[in-house]
Amino acid sequence: MEHTAPDPAIFSHVRVVIGMVVSLSLARLLTGAALFIQHPGKVKAYPVHLAWAAFLLLFLLHFWWWEFRLQALTTIGFGVYLFLISYCCLFFLLAVLLFPTTLDDYTGYEDYFYSRRKWFFGVFALVFTVDLLDTALKGEAYFGSFGYESPIRNVIFIALCLVAAATASRRFHAAFVSLGIVYQLSWIFRAFDMLD
Repeated sequence: MEHTAPDPAIFSHVRVVIGMVVSLSLARLLTGAALFIQHPGKVKAYPVHLAWAAFLLLFLLHFWWWEFRLQALTTIGFGVYLFLISYCCLFFLLAVLLFPTTLDDYTGYEDYFYSRRKWFFGVFALVFTVDLLDTALKGEAYFGSFGYESPIRNVIFIALCLVAAATASRRFHAAFVSLGIVYQLSWIFRAFDMLD
């Protein structure tokens, strides 16, 4: 098989496909949140659920920014492409888990959130695991540019997601999402506003 120089159009193509999946995820979150404005008396909002929706929105925006570093890859084969699209699909699954098509089987978002928490936090733990692989994919130098904080951050989030999947403690879930949003904002501005 003959090897040729990498085609720069491949990076653009991959970004477009990733952008489509990310856009669907964003649309699902925004549409779900808009329901509370459109029909304020129909379904009662649950603050922890909405906070996780905000966290996921922030994570999606962060992910899209993060994926800009894909341009550093000299080649993007089908395996990398499949990995990246699968990663994006996990975000869409999280958005769908936060805002289901119907709540007919539940008394509201609080009831729904806690009944589906094992799925939601199981997928979220998987996202943080895949995130480590995605960072490594961009190269050793890029992975190392975050120091020890990046892998430690992900391992802690994975552990907390597993605890969240196992417990229905309202206090734990409120504390987890609150601290998670604060930390994620701090991480994004510290790690990405300082990188070239």
